[in-house]
Amino acid sequence: MPLHIHESDAVTTKFEHHEFTPLLDSGMGCLNGCTGGVLSYTQEEYIQGGIHEDQEAFYVLEGTGRAKVGGEEFDIRPGSCFFIPPGVYHYIKKDPSVPRIKLFFFHAAI
Repeated sequence: MPLHIHESDAVTTKFEHHEFTPLLDSGMGCLNGCTGGVLSYTQEEYIQGGIHEDQEAFYVLEGTGRAKVGGEEFDIRPGSCFFIPPGVYHYIKKDPSVPRIKLFFFHAAI
């Protein structure tokens, strides 16, 4: 099984307001629901949110925007890293001045 991948070799799934590129998963040896990849959002409103039984972290690669985690909302920009506890609703949106906000995400079992 491969232990490395480049983003350009991964298969990206495109949706109306975001793109999803898985990079880390069970095919690479990740265990217990450990996954990671790249998300790109073009939405300027909090459209779809997420809630998971595991914990998740995000690292902003490019673009600017806002994140809402539970009841807390904050600005995000390249270099921002934030954590989502299990069972907490979260949303991401881009600023109107940028074409997208691109993030690395990582899910880990608890």
